[in-house]
Amino acid sequence: METKNNAKDFFINFGAIVALYAGVISLLSLLFTAINTAYPKINAGYSYFGSSSISWPVASLITFFPIFLFLMWLLEKEYKTNPEKQQSAVHRWLTYITLFLSGLTVAMDLITILYYFIDGQELTTGFVLKVLVLFVVASSIFVYFISDLRGKLTAKSRIFWRVFAGIIVIGSIIWGFSVLGSPRTQRLYKYDEQKIHDLQNVDNQISNYYREKGTLPNTVEEIANQSYYIPLSQVDPQTQKPYEYVKTSETTYNLCAQFNKASDDKNSKNFRTSYMYDYPYNWSDSWTHPAGRYCFTKTINPNSYLKPLR
Repeated sequence: METKNNAKDFFINFGAIVALYAGVISLLSLLFTAINTAYPKINAGYSYFGSSSISWPVASLITFFPIFLFLMWLLEKEYKTNPEKQQSAVHRWLTYITLFLSGLTVAMDLITILYYFIDGQELTTGFVLKVLVLFVVASSIFVYFISDLRGKLTAKSRIFWRVFAGIIVIGSIIWGFSVLGSPRTQRLYKYDEQKIHDLQNVDNQISNYYREKGTLPNTVEEIANQSYYIPLSQVDPQTQKPYEYVKTSETTYNLCAQFNKASDDKNSKNFRTSYMYDYPYNWSDSWTHPAGRYCFTKTINPNSYLKPLR
């Protein structure tokens, strides 16, 4: 005989599944971002998508994982009091949907790695780790819920699964921070990214000025009030000191700022691709920098700014 559900049963079961899905998506996002950073893929071109920040997945995990554990604990208490509710329609439907999705993920995971192997494509460390992460997460969910559906979960086994999930989540967060840096380090990188953004802005405003005037400005103030494409930011958001612009010749100049961290090739590539569409002239220039005060030497090519013959 099918157990009749009430609103409480529905929302606890539904809430637990939603928290599970949100937590799994955040966990995979966190791990994939860390893997992409630790084992970057070498491409011939640029990638315009993706983020190196783990702030959102970590925040989501810290929120949804405890909610999931709490709701599952409520369900376990309810099942001890009313064992027949474990066979309720809403519980079985949500469990079957979860089993289907996790089983499909495992199958697609295996198909993907077999395809790469048979097709002769390179199985990079990053790719293998992503496949392994998907397999472990999806297969663990499948095993847990199939055991729950068959009534094989005991009080001890539920504790084991909680501890296992906790280790995975906490370990992933710790690894993510070890690869991408602590929240403070992330903040310092964001400051540096904003500084590069501002300097690129100044750089292209100078290019626009040269195009119109045929000469470099003597100071940044000369172009600050001009109506060019993007508002000019002259102040370092961290130190609140003006960026340095020094005209060194009729066609060369320096742009200087104080940086918190040294950029590597990957970071400088991200800077270029992030602002490619905003800055169409000098986006291909290198913006790689060490930690501390650093000046970028820029050169204007007068031949690129010749006015067309009338």
